[in-house]
Amino acid sequence: MPEGDTVWYVAHRLDEALAGRVLTRSDLRVPRFATADLTGRRVLDVTPRGKHLLTRIEGGLTLHSHLRMDGAWRVYATGERPHGGPAHQIRAILGNAEFTAYGYRLPVLELIRTAEESQAVGHLGPDLLGPDWDPAEAVRRLAADPSRTLGEALLDQRNLAGIGNVYKSELAFLAAVTPWLPVGELAEGVPERLVATAHRLLEANKERPHRRTTTTRRGELLYVYGREGRPCPRCGAAIRKAELGDRVTYWCPACQEGPAAGAGSGG
Repeated sequence: MPEGDTVWYVAHRLDEALAGRVLTRSDLRVPRFATADLTGRRVLDVTPRGKHLLTRIEGGLTLHSHLRMDGAWRVYATGERPHGGPAHQIRAILGNAEFTAYGYRLPVLELIRTAEESQAVGHLGPDLLGPDWDPAEAVRRLAADPSRTLGEALLDQRNLAGIGNVYKSELAFLAAVTPWLPVGELAEGVPERLVATAHRLLEANKERPHRRTTTTRRGELLYVYGREGRPCPRCGAAIRKAELGDRVTYWCPACQEGPAAGAGSGG
């Protein structure tokens, strides 16, 4: 599931393949930008911002994309047949003499002025993997609405950018509270520890092919996410799962303190 660490990894792969090279192929397969031709322009850089990707192109243009649940960018040697999915799922193609990047199932794809990037990403809070990461500001934003559930606050990209459902569940477990506990009921020092842990985990995972939050459990990459019905690594109780719309939450009902699913709006 693409979260901040995955997006960082994708951005750096794209940057290695495209930055500094002139585009020889450009195909944006969305109606609004289908006639846009970027060939002959040099890609300046590919920068991640939270869960967003900003591909900056000379001439003051930025291709803004977002992976959401199942979008993906794949890089192949130019001339190699892509195999990231059916051809009808390709939304964007950017290629140069050496590499070609294909964007699959991209729910957000727009060509904007680089000077106007703030319209796409200016609402985001401190970027967990950004050069301007500000933990104090992240804590302030996270705690700004004491009545809001922790899960909602963690997923709100205006608080801190880069957390999705996996990290939401894992961070709540590590803090030993349920995602439905109001932020204002967190014990003193817990918001600071949550923010520091989030930053540490995303930093540790940004260059890994498989996300890991555990430190000592062999064979287990995650503590609770995706482990419904299996024993909690801390107390042995069966891990539970709640589905609310397109959001899913995993937690231990025995050793995570706070309300259970249904007591709040959840993740």
